[in-house]
Amino acid sequence: MDSNSKPKKRVVISYKNLTPELQEEVRKKYPQGYTDSMIRIDKSPTDFFYAIMLETEDASYLIKVDVKVDSKVEEEEEKDYYDDEIKGAEEIADTSDDSEEEE
Repeated sequence: MDSNSKPKKRVVISYKNLTPELQEEVRKKYPQGYTDSMIRIDKSPTDFFYAIMLETEDASYLIKVDVKVDSKVEEEEEKDYYDDEIKGAEEIADTSDDSEEEE
């Protein structure tokens, strides 16, 4: 940074309040979505928001994004998808034991 350039302004803004041009910049920077790039910002021990970052020539943006918390995830994790026996598992286990003994 040279002495003649002024520092970038730093802006915190909600995604829905971005100009269409900045929304397009976000889409260019995160073409596959920004889920993996979100950061959690703690405002207090009980209050927080999620945001993504966007750099332009004149500003650094911290863009607040809405996050929907899925309460069904816990219910899905509790399901037992593997409660039935796998047919033929005993034979496979027996075969692998035999091949080890032959070596």
